[in-house]
Amino acid sequence: MFDDHDRQQLRRFYFSAWDKARRGLPMEPLERQVAELIGEHPEYHAFIEQPQTALEQEFDPATGRGNPFLHMGMHMALREQVGTDRPPGIRAVWQALCLRHGDAHAAEHAMMEALAEALWTAQRDARPPDESAYLQTLRKMAGLTPQDPPGH
Repeated sequence: MFDDHDRQQLRRFYFSAWDKARRGLPMEPLERQVAELIGEHPEYHAFIEQPQTALEQEFDPATGRGNPFLHMGMHMALREQVGTDRPPGIRAVWQALCLRHGDAHAAEHAMMEALAEALWTAQRDARPPDESAYLQTLRKMAGLTPQDPPGH
């Protein structure tokens, strides 16, 4: 989906947002969101603070080392889904998972596997993600039954 140039632009955006936050500089709303997300992941701070190294870094799943940009990008995607309630009902599922896991960040971590599976399946099958199946997976995870109304 992203060629190297787009990947580098995205990574530079993360570096810049974090740098601005650390220096107390004015930030655009999206920069603030990214900086807050980086702030929630202290395990990535040293990495993000070395843009020359991090810019070209490759992440091979076989090594067991996760891709911090993918991880944080999934947080951003989930926050967008919850904020827009798309697919419809995901906000209620997220709220249930927040209660179950104790906070929003932990709920997002729980939701990531379902999001990754939905995206992987869509890519494999060369079709848009199945929002209904994705939402049903999340509802099960949250302990909600299919009959529960979206605001339950």
